[in-house]
Amino acid sequence: MKRVFFSLLTVAVFTSPVYGQSSPAAAPKTSAGESSTLTKEERDRAVDYLKQTQRDFLAATEGLSDAQWKFKAAPDRWSIAETAEHIAVAEQTIWELVSGKIMKSPAAPEKAAEAKGKDEIILTKIPDRSRKAQAPEQLKPTGRWATRAALVKDFEGKRAEEIAYLTATKEDLRNHFEEHPFLKTMDAYQWLIFNGAHCKRHTAQILEVKADPNFPKS
Repeated sequence: MKRVFFSLLTVAVFTSPVYGQSSPAAAPKTSAGESSTLTKEERDRAVDYLKQTQRDFLAATEGLSDAQWKFKAAPDRWSIAETAEHIAVAEQTIWELVSGKIMKSPAAPEKAAEAKGKDEIILTKIPDRSRKAQAPEQLKPTGRWATRAALVKDFEGKRAEEIAYLTATKEDLRNHFEEHPFLKTMDAYQWLIFNGAHCKRHTAQILEVKADPNFPKS
């Protein structure tokens, strides 16, 4: 069930085949010829990205009245509350996939070439809202959190776990993999920056709601 749930998450974000890829900087090598732990640049980039997308999300939802939190531009559009819930549910799902499955799977350095170049695709294509898609039922908002404060607390807790892990881990995120329906093989590092990119995508959606001419003034 978890696998089906997660696969639907990825389908909700990507609706086309893999885009053109570029090769990232080479990771340092161990004596066995396999990639070792993250470079400082990779680690800093991911941590900074998760921190920035968190700040942007929290800023976009801060200080809203109940009317603003629940405002819908149209019956078939999500409110800020619903969009924020989608972000929080996806955050938890991806983090649990990485920590509970991907990093517990055997290392597979022979797959590294298949994931090469996908960092930039994730960082540029996931936040792009010119490509819209319907969320699967499992990820649609259902009112899981009673208040914005409760939702934000849980989101911040998950994001803090991810940032702490990326900051300190000596595990080899570049040699553990999970398949994406369209991007195919992605390593654990890429799944974590995917979480930041997904958050960025839907923070932009929140800003679209706030820009609606009928958005409540207070």
